[in-house]
Amino acid sequence: MSEALTIRKLIDRVTSGDIRIPAFQRDFVWEPDQVAFLLDSIYKRFPIGTVIFWKTDNRLTSEKDLGRFTLPEPRRDYPVNYVLDGQQRITSLFSVFQTELKPNKAKWVNIYFDLKVIENIQESIFLALEDSEVDSSRHFSVNVLFDTVEYRKATASLDDELVKKVDSLQERFKEYIIPNETFISDDRNNVAIVFERINRAGTELNVFQLLSAWSWSEDFDLTEKFEELQNDIIEHEYEELCKAQDLQLRICSGVINGETTPAKILELQGEDIRNSFKKIRNGVIGAIDFLKRELNVKSYRLLPFPGLLVPLAVFFATDKPEGVSYSDKQKQKLTKWFWRSIFSRRFSAGVNDKQAFDILQMKALRENEDHDFSFPPKEVSFNFSEVSFSVNSANTKSFIILLSQFSPYSFLSGAKIDLTKVLQKINKNEFHHIFPQKFLEKQGFQAKEINVLANICFLTRGDNNKIKDKAPSVYAQEISQQNRLKYLQNSLCPDNFDKLDYKEFIVERNKIFKDKVMQMIE
Repeated sequence: MSEALTIRKLIDRVTSGDIRIPAFQRDFVWEPDQVAFLLDSIYKRFPIGTVIFWKTDNRLTSEKDLGRFTLPEPRRDYPVNYVLDGQQRITSLFSVFQTELKPNKAKWVNIYFDLKVIENIQESIFLALEDSEVDSSRHFSVNVLFDTVEYRKATASLDDELVKKVDSLQERFKEYIIPNETFISDDRNNVAIVFERINRAGTELNVFQLLSAWSWSEDFDLTEKFEELQNDIIEHEYEELCKAQDLQLRICSGVINGETTPAKILELQGEDIRNSFKKIRNGVIGAIDFLKRELNVKSYRLLPFPGLLVPLAVFFATDKPEGVSYSDKQKQKLTKWFWRSIFSRRFSAGVNDKQAFDILQMKALRENEDHDFSFPPKEVSFNFSEVSFSVNSANTKSFIILLSQFSPYSFLSGAKIDLTKVLQKINKNEFHHIFPQKFLEKQGFQAKEINVLANICFLTRGDNNKIKDKAPSVYAQEISQQNRLKYLQNSLCPDNFDKLDYKEFIVERNKIFKDKVMQMIE
């Protein structure tokens, strides 16, 4: 159900305390240019998407500010409308046009309408400008559009033609109807499912905040228990996992319920967590230790798909103080599952169903090393010769983990790469081009051709500084002839790389990668 929602009515409903931001929403993150682009879309009558509210008589115990503004208490007790989708749009419009509430944070960039620009369907005629950038002869501040007194002052000095233009601008915003839907329910499971579906293609559902907002349990402090778990995680050098409370809750639900959907997570009771917490703790720590020891995944940041931690933690979940001791057969199957999962990008979509399926497999394998494990598909979903190196991408992380399996050396010095140090930091300074960037640029190659994974290896900074922009045929002469084969093979580099032109080299190294991956996933 929905009702006509003008911008004026939106402002009134926010300032009356009717529209509110639940604690499980992320913060306001839009940049000023995005706000200006939204106004341009409204002005040009383009669709801006539907805003979704959740109407309820049950006030949450934890709520958020709306951008820079602390929301007032409702003028009437119930019901209230929480924003399930559209927070960025609502916050933008309210911040631009409202004049009643005082911001609790000063920083804001005003939006201006360009009076003199020739209108173009592609380019925005609304600009986010600092005070020093404003030209009063052409930039009209839109924050006066809903303030009669200030609007009159702002248009007083304009000639008749510009006044007509600004009046038309004002009318468009006054008449604009924001598409909206209202979801009515007091069932928190339904709300969680709706919110998860809305955000499936965007921000992950923050179930931890959702549960906290509903007062998790009178006899169980969820926050306190998670703080204990965070300390254990930090001791095992996976501190960035501490920020992923959603993932940790999925692990809790996976261990207890065998499923990780929001509905299943919200079925958890404080008693469930309390009684299973030792299992959960051992599962998380056991999974981390396995990843570090057996697969060289030295940090959480290096994990291509964090969702694979859930089934792995279920395998290691136990009440035994010493944890789960795995056999060689179990290790081989877990390793094969890992490689197939990352190279087939198993946990990039449809995560809930895949986690539930793999949890069953993990439980069966833990009980029986001869379990006929149903592995993910035997496929490589990307090409090393086409994908660009980017330390934050899943494909690059998979590539780095693959390289790290072969005890790489730095070409010139023969220095053993300190993988523990390199793989914990994970920044681009630890990785370098085999065919130097400047060398290739001189030959006319573009960045997207130069920065492909197949042209990247581990090198010490010292060796990279020596290589600079030298051709491989030149700097390869400095490689120890006695150890050349070992250094190159351990870096998955063709033995004759210095005799090949760049395109031939990429083809050859890509083939080596594919062969190695197939060995891993067979």
